[in-house]
Amino acid sequence: MNVVLGVTGCIAAYKAAEVCRGLQKAGCEVRVAMTEAATRFVGTATFEGLTSVPVARNVFDWPPSPIPHIDLGEWADAFLVCPCTADVLAKLACGIADDCLTSAALATTAPVLVAPAMNVHMWQNPATQANVATLRSRGAGVVMPVSGRLACGDVGEGKLAPVDDVVAAVLALRDRPLAGTCVLVTAGPTHEAIDPVRYIANASSGKMGYAVAAEAARRGAEVCLVSGPTSLPCPAGVTRVDVVSAADMRDAVMARAPWADVAVCAAAVADYTPAAPADHKLKKAEGRLGSVELVETADILAGLAASGEVGYVVGFAAETRDLLDNARAKLTSKGVDLLVANDVSRPDSAFGSDTDHVWLVDDAGAEELDTLTKAEVAADIWDRVQADLGREGGAA
Repeated sequence: MNVVLGVTGCIAAYKAAEVCRGLQKAGCEVRVAMTEAATRFVGTATFEGLTSVPVARNVFDWPPSPIPHIDLGEWADAFLVCPCTADVLAKLACGIADDCLTSAALATTAPVLVAPAMNVHMWQNPATQANVATLRSRGAGVVMPVSGRLACGDVGEGKLAPVDDVVAAVLALRDRPLAGTCVLVTAGPTHEAIDPVRYIANASSGKMGYAVAAEAARRGAEVCLVSGPTSLPCPAGVTRVDVVSAADMRDAVMARAPWADVAVCAAAVADYTPAAPADHKLKKAEGRLGSVELVETADILAGLAASGEVGYVVGFAAETRDLLDNARAKLTSKGVDLLVANDVSRPDSAFGSDTDHVWLVDDAGAEELDTLTKAEVAADIWDRVQADLGREGGAA
């Protein structure tokens, strides 16, 4: 795998050398392009020593080629900018090509990844967030910065993601068994309005559904995530549709069902909703909060499976007792291909936890997984789906 590593002017530039070595250890060939500002933090000799290839600093003087930005862009199987400053992030979003790095990024047809690093206030600035959204909308991957103590002394988001995470994001582009597959994922709770300020909900954090969406995107799928209210950032390479109520989620899911090859319904959709939500805040003095008449919500999972629009449907079952009996019953009643069952009364599998202890249930039986991170559970789910589809790549 040929990787162009673009290094920009940030104190985290020294970590780009570690990223370079990580990619090389994984069998990648790396060529480096640097902005002039980057050379103030790390010398070109560092990367030339690592790669045995001159660093591309401008479009007029690069010994391997008279047109470095074009040749680098065409040579690349992946184009990584790490660290990516707010300035270069803005240039990439706007298509500005005023040096070798940004020109090569504009000229490449390879997947582009950026690993931003900057001051917390620069990262949180609406302009920066808009630029990130623009790049994502064009298919670029974003290895999100993490929170921590920054070089300037501030504490907050903006710290370059761990080197291993950056390397893994690049290497994921080599193994894309879901390329060409359209995946629909639901996640999070729904909020069922009692009045404009009160609602019925549950404790779902959305973490599992977001992990499923992120893993599908990592494997090359085109992913649409229909999300109830959460505070989670949208995974890189995923299109998110925000909804509030169960009715909203049903409409969003069914509208996209004809597009999807695989659907994973991880959302904890409310089973009931107020029959007649008030259009104004109900006051205690009115005595109308003693009881709220409820009606059942539409069964999104069963409706999706029964529609026949989607070739493979995965459902989730959050239980507190009789886990496998309830899971097998739900598998049959909903008509899904695979059911992921977890006992949410367990501390290692509760709503909001970072781990899950689940069973994968289908017509052939039930497989218990160890307690794993949600990302690991998501990977196991997709391994099972791919095995059931009987393929290594291509559309479902």
